[in-house]
Amino acid sequence: MTFQVREYALLTCDHSQSASMDLGIVTEQTFAWLETLQEQWTGSSQLLNREGKHFLRLGSYVGYLQAPNGESFEILPKTQLESVEQPDPLRQLLRRMLAASITITPREASHAVLQRRNQPLHEWIFSEFLRHLLELVCKGLRFDYHQIEDDDSAFIRGQLDVNRQLRQPPGRETRFHVRYAEFSPQRIENRLLRTALDIVLKMTKDNNSWRQANTLSHQMAEITPLNGSALSNMIQWSEGKYLYAYRAIKPWCQLILENLNPDFQKGIHQGITLLFPMERLYESWVGHCFSLSLQSGYKLTTQAKSCHLLAHIPFGSSLEESWFMLKPDFLIANSQQLLVLDAKWKLLDARRSDSKRKYEINQSDLYQMYAYGQKYLLGKGCMMLVYPRHQFFDMPLPVFRFDKYLALWCVPFDLEQGKLVSGEWQSDFTCFPDTVNSEDITENANVLYQ
Repeated sequence: MTFQVREYALLTCDHSQSASMDLGIVTEQTFAWLETLQEQWTGSSQLLNREGKHFLRLGSYVGYLQAPNGESFEILPKTQLESVEQPDPLRQLLRRMLAASITITPREASHAVLQRRNQPLHEWIFSEFLRHLLELVCKGLRFDYHQIEDDDSAFIRGQLDVNRQLRQPPGRETRFHVRYAEFSPQRIENRLLRTALDIVLKMTKDNNSWRQANTLSHQMAEITPLNGSALSNMIQWSEGKYLYAYRAIKPWCQLILENLNPDFQKGIHQGITLLFPMERLYESWVGHCFSLSLQSGYKLTTQAKSCHLLAHIPFGSSLEESWFMLKPDFLIANSQQLLVLDAKWKLLDARRSDSKRKYEINQSDLYQMYAYGQKYLLGKGCMMLVYPRHQFFDMPLPVFRFDKYLALWCVPFDLEQGKLVSGEWQSDFTCFPDTVNSEDITENANVLYQ
């Protein structure tokens, strides 16, 4: 059985509780596995936090978890403060964000989001991989020449290794040492695909996916899967024009090898742990949408690395070093202007506008933006914090000023439409001609916020 919860939901094995998107009820075996997972987790932020004896609270990870006993649940994005009933809009949003983060083209992303909406995330990834692999097999896999050495050939082909042949013992004069080039499908890209296909065939519980994977497995029977860590071989994947048809399937193959490889699901990770930091998915989604909507003449730079917080000469050294790199999510520039933007996956609350709550803005984020402003803008210019739009944050906040030269805007980003909400900030950010009016909530977007 699979159920759905949101980020920061509570998980418990107390079956007297009522399940919801904010409270998941699991068996005692699954709860014990989650406790072990919490203790051994090595991610950049906490996956789970204990709250009392029988409760664990999820962190800001989304994806899919399956315990060794087969019990599973999806973790979906938390896009509003109020409780939600329907998981499908959140599931589709997560797929769209994931597609953007692995650089799927807009056409492919649109198709992937609209199809098979009720599948769990890992089954959706499997079905997308199989769809691309079927197209590739129908078009024809690419072959390559491979050098073969055979010391027991019954006939001469290619090049005879004369030195080794002369050392043949009596009675083996009719066996030949030869070297030849064989035109075969055993190139690294095909072997990686076969390895990922074997993972799908082993792990999928969807009947259609299993049948399709089984058929493709027979069609690719002559290709040898890779042993050990196949992921280390991804760097050998060629990007040449000869393999242009492979570009669409590569991110799906890599996603499976990175996150769903049974070699990495041992010990505490037995089962399936397919998890993504929501902050990174949101940053990728915002950057993807910015790249599509930016005014002509402006350049978008992601994760800039040109400035550091300070300079320092360590003990025992005569050379000055730059310490603490400053990496804003986005720099937007033209010949006359430089703008700094940062995406924050946090639900602000415009109702809490007093000096104590301060819209629930993190003070550390303001310190960070001030440092960006001093180093990248030299203390003069405009910056923006981009937060997800929801029912209690659906219009930009009034401007924040560090001083009369340095300004900061906090602007809602419509997750469904992939656009910023219009407001006074537009006079400082003319690079965004296409926005969403704060009064207008489209029928599609309304699904997420009801």
